[in-house]
Amino acid sequence: MPSSISSAPSQSLQTLLASARPFLRGELEAIDKKLPAQVAVLRSVGAGECWHKHGNFLDHLMDIHRILKIWKAPDYVCLCGLFHSSYSNSYVNLAIFDPNTGRDVVRGHVGEAAERLIHLFCVIPRQPIIHDDLLFKYSDSELIEHLKQSEISVKNAKEKGLFNREEIWRKKLNTLIPANGITVEHIKTGDDVVVSRRILATFLMMTIADFSDQLFGFQDRLFNNHDGRLDFFGNSYTALWPGDGKPGLWLNSASRMGAIYTLLVREEEIYVEERKRTGGIEVDNGRDEDIDLVVPPVFDGCTKVVDAKGQIEALDLYWEAVCLKDNPKGGQGKTEELLLGSIEKNPFVGEPYLVLSQLYLSQERFEEAEKLAEKGLTLLLGWGSPWDKRMSWGGWVAWARVLLMKAKEKAWPNTSWGILNLGLVG
Repeated sequence: MPSSISSAPSQSLQTLLASARPFLRGELEAIDKKLPAQVAVLRSVGAGECWHKHGNFLDHLMDIHRILKIWKAPDYVCLCGLFHSSYSNSYVNLAIFDPNTGRDVVRGHVGEAAERLIHLFCVIPRQPIIHDDLLFKYSDSELIEHLKQSEISVKNAKEKGLFNREEIWRKKLNTLIPANGITVEHIKTGDDVVVSRRILATFLMMTIADFSDQLFGFQDRLFNNHDGRLDFFGNSYTALWPGDGKPGLWLNSASRMGAIYTLLVREEEIYVEERKRTGGIEVDNGRDEDIDLVVPPVFDGCTKVVDAKGQIEALDLYWEAVCLKDNPKGGQGKTEELLLGSIEKNPFVGEPYLVLSQLYLSQERFEEAEKLAEKGLTLLLGWGSPWDKRMSWGGWVAWARVLLMKAKEKAWPNTSWGILNLGLVG
């Protein structure tokens, strides 16, 4: 068994399932009474007819909304996710609403707070801000060290009232993203646009969700992402879509975003705590402090950085395991070894746990299979999107629940028809 799997049952699995169930059942009104009408608007303007990375644009918008909802983001942030590129943006040309005449239309459907975020998301140079001005300013080892330092700083601030603006991690972060935010150029007009630190943090979180939903092996070929850093420097425009369906090497990049997001969240906590202790106002709306910065339940609460090389090795081990042509019951040792190695090198995605769980079920190793299925399902539900995009998120979740159910029952089919007949989950 992988050392990262606890023998204790997950305390959050039922909560995660409850959050996911309306999405799995397609019960849009149960998620939000206005959601069916909002989706209908997106459908009516052709979002479902637009190609988008891993499918069509409407599916992508709904997926991002789902991910943000599962991550407990504020409603207006989730709505920003649902309409997030509808005016087009610095990454893609998908203006399903005219930014000059359609803002009132969008505002009428999602409200002022969400529309403001949607508009900002579409007019700022997000690629340079996130990559050139943030990700590329940190090494992985530096992020890991700053995560450790910042955890101590927050504890000192809240428990002891100690504040030190000269700490290395705080000085660097405040140099890159000052307390009052940054000013950038509007991507179309060139006008100055002020982006608060909290809005920037929110867009960073949304980009993690965006990457998790749309990136797979095709983009690695397109941008020659051989080192797993996803720097977007390559230019293999002849790469054929969709490729072989292999999972993508985006986890290192997303985990670095998550680490910086955590640093921003912690710096905001310290900044507000110090102001309160010196008699300042509770909430400064001018800094968008009314925006709640929730921490996504990925990468151990955005506190871990996935090693780029280890990510590649983990993916190769997983891919070899699932692509083995012959896997008779008596010769499954190689598959087990590959999957255990994949999980050890990258424990942050659910699919390798689930494939290994099925292997153990076929060997009647039911207790081990149950732990693996529970871990894999918990990770899948936390992400709200699949890493292995050969199957949908809903498909992976349904399969994980079958594995978990059969492991608890201590039963697994020993015929091909028995496998095909699986599927009923209570």
